[in-house]
Amino acid sequence: MGGGQGPRSQALPQGVPTLEQRRAGVGIAYDANLVPSLKRDHADLVQLYGAIGDLARQGDFQQIPQMLNAFKVHLEGHLIAENVRFYNYVESSMQGDAESTALVRSFRREMNAIARGVVDFVKKYQLSAFDQQAREEFMADYQTVYGLLAQRIEREESSLYPLYLPH
Repeated sequence: MGGGQGPRSQALPQGVPTLEQRRAGVGIAYDANLVPSLKRDHADLVQLYGAIGDLARQGDFQQIPQMLNAFKVHLEGHLIAENVRFYNYVESSMQGDAESTALVRSFRREMNAIARGVVDFVKKYQLSAFDQQAREEFMADYQTVYGLLAQRIEREESSLYPLYLPH
């Protein structure tokens, strides 16, 4: 769970493309393995987030800050993969379809807002000790974030990912 590592995603096996590669269109070609990789990221994120909740329910808050950072790093890698490889490809393939392009852009904006909320959540709980109030607040915030992430993952996999087609 190395918190010092850069953002990771199974959908970015070669790492983040450079600005020059993105401008040249590298990484925007259709990849039949992209959606399965993004779905594996989702499963990994849900598993890690669940483990954080399990520790908190057991009253073991000592590892929570480190695990939250690991979750944030993994989520950031996933979001970079979605932005660089998924959204750019889908938006470019849907040029001329204003309705679908608007849907994709609304998903993108919504995810950026959720990501900011997750970062705020992670920052809030970088505590050296959790008193009773912090524990109660953490559990309430944890459930709220879990609901947002679970709903978002379900919507991405059912409504957004099917838009990723070869052209």
